[in-house]
Amino acid sequence: MMPSTLPEPVLFHAGRGEPVLRWGILGTGWIAGEFAQALRAHTRQLVTAVGSRSQESADRFAAGFGVERAYASRAAFLDAPELDAVYVASPPAEHLAEGLAAIAAGKHVLIEKPFATSAADARKLVDAARDAGVFVMEAMWSRYQPQSLIIRELLRDGVLGEIRSVRADLGQAINPGPEHRLSRPDLGGGALLDMGIYPIQLDSMVRGTPASIVATGGLAESGVDAYATVLTGYRTGSSRC
Repeated sequence: MMPSTLPEPVLFHAGRGEPVLRWGILGTGWIAGEFAQALRAHTRQLVTAVGSRSQESADRFAAGFGVERAYASRAAFLDAPELDAVYVASPPAEHLAEGLAAIAAGKHVLIEKPFATSAADARKLVDAARDAGVFVMEAMWSRYQPQSLIIRELLRDGVLGEIRSVRADLGQAINPGPEHRLSRPDLGGGALLDMGIYPIQLDSMVRGTPASIVATGGLAESGVDAYATVLTGYRTGSSRC
């Protein structure tokens, strides 16, 4: 029976003892800006450096978000003084190289979703971080929204009983041009890595690691996947994403 009141979520609050880290952001796109703005508005964290492929882009981002140092070289960015952690916000195809470079520089790393464009690349990042003794994680923002925290508490307390199946759907009408990153296989484009990851992470959060995975889909003209259906199997049932 559902309780009359939901449990209070354990939310993150600035100023409750979390360490203040000096962040560097690799990338200057929309997601990088959202990350910088969120840190400024809701935490005590500091964004101290930004790296881009052009000095003009780095300078513009730094001016817009009050970042002290701007670099057009990844090497110079990673050598920046007083830099504790790196947020990789570049296109997916660059996540492996930039993540490995940040790890090799001894930085803790958050990598924007998708963490990598293949399971093999994801293992390389995890293994490198373990060897270097630094923290690395996919920056899956939806895991830390209030509703996700409430879902985990409901699951932990057994309010929903035994979960046998999860069905999650996500679709968007997007018609990017042929040069847009979503249309380009070389930049890690496609529906699954960009949008399909959200329902899949929900299934992962609720049910854990699947015993089997079956995926089907269709390709766009550029060769990236236009849609995908993923069926994950577990000992107590299956889920559809």
